Amino acid sequence: MSEMSGAAALMAALEKEKVEYIFGLPGGANLPIYDALVDSKIRHILVRHEQSAAHMADGYARIKRKAGVCFATSGPGATNLVTGIATAYADSSPIIAVTGQVALPMIGKDAFQETDIIGVTNPCTKYAFQPRLASEIPEMVKKSFYIAESGRPGPVLLDIPKDVQQQVTKMEFPEYIKVRGYNPVVDADLSEINKACEMLLKAEKPIIMAGGGVILSGAFSELQALAELLSIPVVTTFKGKGAFPENHQLALGPIGMHGHAEANKMVLEADCIVAIGARFSDRTVGRFDEFGKDINVIHFDVDPAEIGKNKSVNAAVIGDVKSSLRSLIKLVPKNFRTNEEISKLWLARKRELVNYYEDSIKDYSREITAKKALKKLRELLPPEGIVTTEVGQCQMWASLHFDVISPGTFFSSTGLGTMGFGFPASIGAKAARNDVPVVDIAGDGSFSMTENSLAVSVLENLPVIVFLLNNQMLGMVAQWQRTFYNRRYSGVHQKNCPDYCKLAESYGAQAFRVLSMEELDKAVKNSIKSDVATVIDIPIDPDEDVYPFVAPGTGLKDMIIGA
Repeated sequence: MSEMSGAAALMAALEKEKVEYIFGLPGGANLPIYDALVDSKIRHILVRHEQSAAHMADGYARIKRKAGVCFATSGPGATNLVTGIATAYADSSPIIAVTGQVALPMIGKDAFQETDIIGVTNPCTKYAFQPRLASEIPEMVKKSFYIAESGRPGPVLLDIPKDVQQQVTKMEFPEYIKVRGYNPVVDADLSEINKACEMLLKAEKPIIMAGGGVILSGAFSELQALAELLSIPVVTTFKGKGAFPENHQLALGPIGMHGHAEANKMVLEADCIVAIGARFSDRTVGRFDEFGKDINVIHFDVDPAEIGKNKSVNAAVIGDVKSSLRSLIKLVPKNFRTNEEISKLWLARKRELVNYYEDSIKDYSREITAKKALKKLRELLPPEGIVTTEVGQCQMWASLHFDVISPGTFFSSTGLGTMGFGFPASIGAKAARNDVPVVDIAGDGSFSMTENSLAVSVLENLPVIVFLLNNQMLGMVAQWQRTFYNRRYSGVHQKNCPDYCKLAESYGAQAFRVLSMEELDKAVKNSIKSDVATVIDIPIDPDEDVYPFVAPGTGLKDMIIGA
């Protein structure tokens, strides 16, 4: 038991959790923590805005599949984290947000830069701690990581008053902890797994719908083994994109509002849906009352609250999906063979739909389109390269036209749909995997929100590539205004947006504006080899739309495949 300040105890506890990076910004209420940081072995990444700190921690967490850490001061510093915390909560990403707070005697007295950040973040965190004594910090840190990383992952807040940071006392660092009332480890009910197995073996046209839970649990090999064992086509939710290699013969890609047309169609024709780590969101399934109607639905999920929330199911397997899938695979009889004739017809239907929609969906005649650009990126980027996206048309084009080959190398803000997420998240991902290229597929609207992170990428030597599909519009809003509001554009034009090449160069990054596929090819190759951040500015047609499109309030059967 050693004597130290609360701030020093925080840093020691983080080191014991093997934290490599902290993404943050100092201020008055967390200065003692930053003073203790000087003596720490943990690398600090100075951000230019606290929202980006949370997104960087989130990007780091999604690649490492362990909690990322971000720091902010009290008041506006803490509230600037909220969008990033809510983003992580919506996508079940584990982050630890550490905020400074005014001294204990000043709490509740409207002190300078005081905000009840625990009250503010209560709806979007798994838990929040506020130590009243410095001696409580080591145990709270241990509990924070346990809560954030276990069960269904998510963000945890640790709000530390300034006087608690400064208090010096004897510290004890626990090796093991238990959180009263929190029991995230659930062994799946074997009877439900048996029930699911029986349904699956009887199905003639089964389909797997893989969600983000597959990625969170690292159940890539189990998912592929099940699909191959029973010759089942695989669709994903958008958050599940990358859970299954999209160049696999059984892959159909994402379903939903901007899912692959053949995936949407084939789900409607299935007689059994196996949802694995998916939550049946409205953007994935369209109308809840229509999706999966009159067919068997099997749901695997670690979170009991998701069972039956949006869709009633016939079998529910609650527990870690990796271990649950292993148990299911073991139950398949060794001599079991699918009905080969029916299976061949089902897989032939997949190929038929892929070919049909490939020829039916409109492409634009310009030399560079979003589709052509993304297919070129896929051609040149190594399979293990990591891709993040911004939010809007760029995100949905990535869903449709960028195939993920190596599991777990693609992520986006799917639940909250946070513009500005992709670029700082890509920097966090680069910190987690500095040995592979990292690309942010961006639109000019989203990139403009957090472009100041170019300074972070350059100065911290974390080079990422911004693949900027630039239509000088808030493209998705403009598409909706074209579709639903008779082209009455309002608030979407960005014709006075900056020269992104000059902007990048002002930060010390390199930049290319490409006007042909040949120039794009050279720019991507150069960027992959570069040791500095790169912006590739790709002008595209402002009227280029994303298709297919399932309009809000309609079902997958109402999919629009072109103008």
